[in-house]
Amino acid sequence: MEIITIIPSYNEEKTIKKIVHQALSYSDILVVDDGSTDHTSKLAVEAGARIIKHEVNLGKGAAIKTGIEKALDDDYKVIILMDGDGQHNPKCIPFLASGIGKAEMVICSRFIDGPPLGMTLMRRLSNKLTTNLLKIITGYQLTDSQCGFRAFSSDVAPFFLKIPYDDYAYESEIIYQASKNGVVIIEKPIPCSYKDEKSYITWINVLNYSLFLLKLFLRELKWRIKH
Repeated sequence: MEIITIIPSYNEEKTIKKIVHQALSYSDILVVDDGSTDHTSKLAVEAGARIIKHEVNLGKGAAIKTGIEKALDDDYKVIILMDGDGQHNPKCIPFLASGIGKAEMVICSRFIDGPPLGMTLMRRLSNKLTTNLLKIITGYQLTDSQCGFRAFSSDVAPFFLKIPYDDYAYESEIIYQASKNGVVIIEKPIPCSYKDEKSYITWINVLNYSLFLLKLFLRELKWRIKH
C-alpha cells in the first residue's frame, strides 16, 4: 500500500484503538506515541498499528516529523496526518488522498460547508484569525488553516522535516514552508462534530498563536525586502 496515515498521539487511550481499527481499512497506520503515560501504545498495537514511541513528550510537531521520516524511509507515496482524539473520521482518508495528483497537499476544511456542530465561539474566532493571517502571509486562499487532517505527496514531505518548531506552531509552519517551496494546496470539505467536547482553547492560547504568526509575518516581510 502506498498510503500511510500518521497519527501523532498523546494519552489517547480512550479513542486510539477504535480510530486505528477503522483507519486500517484505508491505509497503513503509524501511531507516533509522544511520551504518553497511559495505554495509548498498547491499544494501538492491539488494533494493528505500527508504533514509534517517544520516551518523553516532545510536542505534536516532533511526533509528526518522526512519522514523516519513517514514511519516507519506507517509500510511501502519500502521507496522511490525522489526530488521535477521534475528531477526524477515518472514512475520509480515501477522499483526502484522492486529491494528491491534483495538488501536492490537501487540507481538510471544517468551514467550507459552514462551521461544524458544537464548535465553540473561542475555537471559531481563533481559527478565523489565524487563517486570515496565513492568507496574507502565504497567499493561499484557505478557509481552515488549523485542521490537522491533511495529506501530502512524499515529494514535498522533506520540506517539512526542516521546520524547527516541535509545538503548536508546526502545523502553521507547514503551510508557510509549502508557500516558500511552491507547493500547490487545495482544500476539501469534511464533516466534523465537537458535540459534548470541552474546549481547551483560551485567550492566552490565541494571543500566543497570534504572536507566532506576527513573527512569521515579519520573517516573510524581511524575506520579500531582500528578494
